[in-house]
Amino acid sequence: MFQDLNETLKKLLTEKITITTTGTVEISFKVPDDTFVKQINQLTINLFLYDIRENTELRSNDWVVERQINSGNRTAKKYFPLVKVDCSYLITIWSAQSSNSDTDGEIKKYYMYLGEVVKVLLGYPTIPKECLHGYFKKADASLRTSALHPPQSQNWSEFWQAMGGKPRTILNYTVTIPVEVNDPIEMGKIVQESIVNYMLENKDNGSEGTDKK
Repeated sequence: MFQDLNETLKKLLTEKITITTTGTVEISFKVPDDTFVKQINQLTINLFLYDIRENTELRSNDWVVERQINSGNRTAKKYFPLVKVDCSYLITIWSAQSSNSDTDGEIKKYYMYLGEVVKVLLGYPTIPKECLHGYFKKADASLRTSALHPPQSQNWSEFWQAMGGKPRTILNYTVTIPVEVNDPIEMGKIVQESIVNYMLENKDNGSEGTDKK
Protein backbone atom coordinates (compact mmCIF):
# COMPACT_ATOMS: atom_id res chain seq x y z
CA MET A 1 0.00 0.00 0.00
CA PHE A 2 2.66 2.53 1.03
CA GLN A 3 4.88 1.50 -1.86
CA ASP A 4 1.93 2.18 -4.19
CA LEU A 5 1.55 5.59 -2.54
CA ASN A 6 5.24 6.33 -3.13
CA GLU A 7 4.91 5.33 -6.79
CA THR A 8 1.82 7.54 -7.10
CA LEU A 9 3.68 10.57 -5.76
CA LYS A 10 6.69 9.81 -7.93
CA LYS A 11 4.47 9.78 -11.01
CA LEU A 12 2.76 13.01 -9.91
CA LEU A 13 6.07 14.85 -9.62
CA THR A 14 7.74 13.43 -12.71
CA GLU A 15 4.72 14.09 -14.93
CA LYS A 16 3.62 17.47 -13.59
CA ILE A 17 6.95 19.24 -13.08
CA THR A 18 7.46 21.30 -16.22
CA ILE A 19 11.13 22.27 -15.85
CA THR A 20 13.44 20.69 -18.43
CA THR A 21 17.15 20.64 -17.61
CA THR A 22 20.14 18.65 -18.71
CA GLY A 23 20.54 15.48 -16.75
CA THR A 24 17.93 13.64 -14.74
CA VAL A 25 16.18 14.30 -11.45
CA GLU A 26 15.87 11.45 -8.99
CA ILE A 27 12.86 10.91 -6.72
CA SER A 28 13.91 9.28 -3.45
CA PHE A 29 11.97 8.00 -0.43
CA LYS A 30 14.97 7.24 1.77
CA VAL A 31 15.59 8.67 5.23
CA PRO A 32 17.47 11.96 4.60
CA ASP A 33 20.35 11.11 6.94
CA ASP A 34 24.07 11.55 6.48
CA THR A 35 24.41 8.27 4.58
CA PHE A 36 21.75 9.39 2.10
CA VAL A 37 23.48 12.74 1.53
CA LYS A 38 26.83 11.11 0.78
CA GLN A 39 25.22 8.90 -1.89
CA ILE A 40 23.66 11.78 -3.87
CA ASN A 41 25.19 12.18 -7.32
CA GLN A 42 22.43 14.20 -9.05
CA LEU A 43 19.59 16.56 -8.20
CA THR A 44 17.27 14.61 -5.90
CA ILE A 45 13.77 15.28 -4.57
CA ASN A 46 13.41 13.37 -1.32
CA LEU A 47 10.03 12.43 0.16
CA PHE A 48 10.43 11.06 3.67
CA LEU A 49 7.29 9.44 5.13
CA TYR A 50 7.63 10.55 8.74
CA ASP A 51 4.10 10.22 10.17
CA ILE A 52 1.08 7.91 9.69
CA ARG A 53 -2.13 8.41 11.67
CA GLU A 54 -5.90 8.02 11.33
CA ASN A 55 -7.85 11.07 10.27
CA THR A 56 -10.47 11.02 13.02
CA GLU A 57 -12.38 13.95 11.50
CA LEU A 58 -13.33 11.73 8.57
CA ARG A 59 -14.23 8.70 10.71
CA SER A 60 -17.65 7.11 10.18
CA ASN A 61 -19.23 4.33 12.27
CA ASP A 62 -22.14 3.61 9.90
CA TRP A 63 -22.11 0.38 7.94
CA VAL A 64 -22.25 0.64 4.15
CA VAL A 65 -24.68 -1.71 2.35
CA GLU A 66 -23.92 -2.69 -1.23
CA ARG A 67 -26.66 -4.35 -3.31
CA GLN A 68 -25.85 -6.61 -6.23
CA ILE A 69 -27.83 -8.33 -8.99
CA ASN A 70 -26.32 -11.67 -10.03
CA SER A 71 -28.15 -13.99 -12.46
CA GLY A 72 -31.46 -12.42 -11.53
CA ASN A 73 -30.85 -12.83 -7.80
CA ARG A 74 -30.63 -9.79 -5.65
CA THR A 75 -28.03 -10.05 -2.89
CA ALA A 76 -26.38 -7.62 -0.55
CA LYS A 77 -23.27 -7.31 1.53
CA LYS A 78 -22.24 -4.79 4.12
CA TYR A 79 -18.86 -3.52 5.08
CA PHE A 80 -17.41 -1.09 7.55
CA PRO A 81 -16.46 2.28 6.01
CA LEU A 82 -12.91 2.64 4.79
CA VAL A 83 -10.63 4.15 7.40
CA LYS A 84 -9.04 7.40 6.27
CA VAL A 85 -5.34 7.63 7.10
CA ASP A 86 -3.11 10.70 6.83
CA CYS A 87 0.36 9.99 5.47
CA SER A 88 2.69 12.95 6.04
CA TYR A 89 5.90 13.51 4.11
CA LEU A 90 8.84 15.84 4.62
CA ILE A 91 9.97 16.90 1.16
CA THR A 92 13.49 18.23 0.66
CA ILE A 93 15.61 18.88 -2.43
CA TRP A 94 19.29 17.96 -2.66
CA SER A 95 22.02 18.38 -5.22
CA ALA A 96 25.26 16.49 -5.71
CA GLN A 97 27.11 19.40 -4.10
CA SER A 98 24.90 19.56 -1.00
CA SER A 99 27.44 17.84 1.25
CA ASN A 100 30.15 20.38 0.32
CA SER A 101 29.57 23.88 -1.05
CA ASP A 102 26.83 24.70 -3.54
CA THR A 103 27.83 26.36 -6.77
CA ASP A 104 25.79 29.22 -8.21
CA GLY A 105 24.42 26.89 -10.88
CA GLU A 106 23.35 24.29 -8.36
CA ILE A 107 21.74 26.92 -6.12
CA LYS A 108 19.75 28.29 -9.07
CA LYS A 109 18.61 24.82 -10.06
CA TYR A 110 17.73 24.05 -6.45
CA TYR A 111 15.37 27.02 -6.14
CA MET A 112 13.87 26.39 -9.57
CA TYR A 113 12.85 22.90 -8.54
CA LEU A 114 11.79 24.02 -5.08
CA GLY A 115 9.34 26.46 -6.65
CA GLU A 116 8.11 23.91 -9.17
CA VAL A 117 7.49 21.28 -6.49
CA VAL A 118 5.51 23.83 -4.46
CA LYS A 119 3.36 24.61 -7.54
CA VAL A 120 2.62 20.93 -8.15
CA LEU A 121 1.77 20.18 -4.52
CA LEU A 122 -0.57 23.15 -4.24
CA GLY A 123 -2.01 22.68 -7.72
CA TYR A 124 -3.49 19.23 -7.08
CA PRO A 125 -5.65 19.08 -3.92
CA THR A 126 -6.74 15.68 -5.26
CA ILE A 127 -4.18 13.48 -7.00
CA PRO A 128 -5.17 12.97 -10.68
CA LYS A 129 -6.45 9.49 -11.51
CA GLU A 130 -3.81 9.02 -14.21
CA CYS A 131 -1.13 9.23 -11.51
CA LEU A 132 -2.65 6.57 -9.24
CA HIS A 133 -0.69 3.36 -8.92
CA GLY A 134 -1.40 -0.22 -7.87
CA TYR A 135 -3.85 -0.49 -4.95
CA PHE A 136 -5.20 3.01 -5.44
CA LYS A 137 -5.66 2.60 -9.17
CA LYS A 138 -7.57 -0.67 -8.76
CA ALA A 139 -9.78 0.82 -6.07
CA ASP A 140 -10.29 4.01 -8.13
CA ALA A 141 -9.50 5.86 -4.91
CA SER A 142 -9.72 9.61 -4.44
CA LEU A 143 -6.57 10.76 -2.66
CA ARG A 144 -6.94 14.13 -0.96
CA THR A 145 -3.83 16.15 -0.23
CA SER A 146 -2.78 19.01 2.00
CA ALA A 147 0.40 20.92 1.28
CA LEU A 148 2.52 23.37 3.27
CA HIS A 149 0.61 22.97 6.53
CA PRO A 150 2.46 22.85 9.90
CA PRO A 151 4.25 19.52 10.43
CA GLN A 152 3.32 17.20 13.29
CA SER A 153 6.75 17.55 14.89
CA GLN A 154 8.18 20.93 15.81
CA ASN A 155 11.61 20.04 17.23
CA TRP A 156 13.52 20.26 13.97
CA SER A 157 16.89 20.94 15.57
CA GLU A 158 16.86 17.47 17.12
CA PHE A 159 15.52 15.97 13.89
CA TRP A 160 18.33 17.38 11.74
CA GLN A 161 20.89 16.52 14.38
CA ALA A 162 19.72 12.90 14.17
CA MET A 163 19.90 13.12 10.37
CA GLY A 164 23.54 14.22 10.42
CA GLY A 165 23.23 17.94 11.06
CA LYS A 166 22.52 19.11 7.50
CA PRO A 167 19.23 21.08 7.60
CA ARG A 168 17.33 21.90 4.43
CA THR A 169 14.17 23.76 3.48
CA ILE A 170 11.24 21.50 4.37
CA LEU A 171 7.94 21.18 2.53
CA ASN A 172 5.29 19.37 4.56
CA TYR A 173 2.84 17.32 2.50
CA THR A 174 0.01 15.04 3.63
CA VAL A 175 -1.96 12.55 1.54
CA THR A 176 -5.19 11.07 2.94
CA ILE A 177 -5.61 7.47 1.80
CA PRO A 178 -8.51 4.98 2.25
CA VAL A 179 -7.65 1.76 4.09
CA GLU A 180 -9.92 -1.29 4.05
CA VAL A 181 -9.68 -2.91 7.48
CA ASN A 182 -12.56 -5.43 7.38
CA ASP A 183 -13.77 -7.95 4.82
CA PRO A 184 -17.35 -7.45 3.54
CA ILE A 185 -20.10 -9.45 5.28
CA GLU A 186 -22.53 -11.30 3.02
CA MET A 187 -26.16 -10.56 3.93
CA GLY A 188 -27.75 -13.16 1.59
CA LYS A 189 -30.66 -12.67 -0.76
CA ILE A 190 -32.82 -9.60 -0.57
CA VAL A 191 -36.50 -10.37 0.01
CA GLN A 192 -38.66 -8.11 -2.07
CA GLU A 193 -42.29 -7.44 -1.22
CA SER A 194 -44.59 -6.11 -3.86
CA ILE A 195 -47.34 -3.78 -2.68
CA VAL A 196 -50.26 -3.20 -5.01
CA ASN A 197 -52.61 -0.35 -4.33
CA TYR A 198 -56.19 -0.67 -5.62
CA MET A 199 -58.33 2.38 -6.18
CA LEU A 200 -62.07 1.78 -5.86
CA GLU A 201 -64.22 4.05 -7.96
CA ASN A 202 -67.91 4.72 -7.47
CA LYS A 203 -69.59 4.58 -10.84
CA ASP A 204 -72.69 6.67 -11.46
CA ASN A 205 -75.17 4.79 -13.62
CA GLY A 206 -77.04 7.96 -14.47
CA SER A 207 -80.22 7.07 -12.45
CA GLU A 208 -81.37 9.43 -9.78
CA GLY A 209 -83.76 8.57 -6.97
CA THR A 210 -86.55 11.00 -6.01
CA ASP A 211 -88.71 11.13 -2.92
CA LYS A 212 -92.44 11.57 -3.53
CA LYS A 213 -94.80 13.04 -0.96
